[in-house]
This record gives sequence, C-alpha cells and structure tokens, in this order.
Amino acid sequence: MDDDDAELRNPFPSPPSHYTKYTSHNLHLLDLLKERVPDTDLAFNQHEILKDQTDVPDWPLTQLEKPRVDWILKADEPYYDVFGDRWFVKDKIPSLAELGGQQLYPEDPNVDRRPALQTILRSMLVTYSHLTSALLAPPSTQSSSAPPEWHKHVEWITILSQNLMAAANDLRPVQARGNLEIMMKRQLELRKDETKAIHTKCNTLEARLLELRASAGDLKQSKTSTSISAAEPSLSSEKSTLLSQEDLLCWAEEAS
Repeated sequence: MDDDDAELRNPFPSPPSHYTKYTSHNLHLLDLLKERVPDTDLAFNQHEILKDQTDVPDWPLTQLEKPRVDWILKADEPYYDVFGDRWFVKDKIPSLAELGGQQLYPEDPNVDRRPALQTILRSMLVTYSHLTSALLAPPSTQSSSAPPEWHKHVEWITILSQNLMAAANDLRPVQARGNLEIMMKRQLELRKDETKAIHTKCNTLEARLLELRASAGDLKQSKTSTSISAAEPSLSSEKSTLLSQEDLLCWAEEAS
C-alpha cells in the first residue's frame, strides 16, 4: 500500500540526487578551476588549486561539466541513457529482416513496394482459400506423424501478415509528414477564409459609413434651405413696414 501511495504521489522518476550540487558557488569554483587548469583531464588536486577559496567540495568539480555531445555523436550508433532507458540519437525503425523475419518486399525505401505488396495480398487471399479448403476437408484415414495441411497455410499467412505490418510501420513517417502537410494546408485555408470574411465586413462597414455621410449631408442641406426660406418672409415684411413709415413721413411733410 505504501508503494502505491508513493507511486501516486510521484508518478515520474525522481531527479538524480546530484542536481543539488549545481549551486552558484560551485559553478563559480568550476570556472576558476578551468581558468587555472586548462586541461582538466589530467590529475590534479582541486583543494590545492582553489586553496584561496572557501567551501571547496570534497567531490570533483568536474562532475558539473556538461556532457560531451561530440563524444556521443562520434559513435557508429550514437545513443544516450536516461533513467535506465537507452535512446538512439537517430531513431531508426528496424526492418523485418533485421528482426529475424522473412522479408518479401524490397528493403530499399526508394524502390516502389506496391507491386510486392499487391503480390503479398493476392498470396494471402489464395492461401486463405486453401486454408478454408483444408479445414473443410475430411480427416485422413491413414495415421501419419506429418503436420496437417492447414498448418503450413497458417504459417505462410503469418509470414505474409508480418510483411504487411512491417511495410505499414515503415510508412508511418511518410504518413506523419502527409498528415502534417494536410493540417498546415487546412490551417492556411482557414486563415484565408477568416481574412476574406474580415475584408468583406470592412467593405460593408465602409459602404454603410458612406451612406450615413451622404444622408447627413442631405439632411444638413435641407435644413439650410428651410432656414433660408423661413427668413425671406420676415425680410419682406420688414421692407414693407419700412416703406410704409417712409410714406407716412412724406405724407406728414406734405400735410404741414
């Protein structure tokens, strides 16, 4: 029960214990050590070299150096180990022949495998028909230690199935690239559709704004004409009133 609780509390492996050694002080000591000892591969006493420093650890400071990737890549099949598992730098899917099986299609990926795979499929259908016939045939009356006929058909179908599965696994990287290409094209089409919809909306808004501006101009012009027409009667009345007063003065002078 305790192990189950520990697994639930920490589902991932714990980090290596030496990660606590990567402190700022220790990294500073490592830089000083590299300055004073250019070739750290040779034997040396770090306490004597860093005697002017404090808190020099007992373990070698060279453990803090980064792993040499160039050493890994120099190998024929470069790999690295993480938490007890080995991972190859260049991941390669082993072929059926490398796994100990009987490979019936070309191993070179540049060669067209479709004719060989079609032949394998036809052979599987024919073998399945023979297997059905062998299973439906009456049992032999003679006792024999030889394996039954259907046994060899099953073995051959197994070999053909392994070839089809191995060929499908070899095409997984191609399928992944094809799916990624389709996904990127779909995203590009969606972006184009969204951009087109935005442009259409902008054009609609611009047309609406032009209509509003035109209607506002017409309304302003109509208000101006209305005010002018309303001001004309008042001017005529004032003019008539003014003329009548002048006539009245003239009449008064003549009368006097």
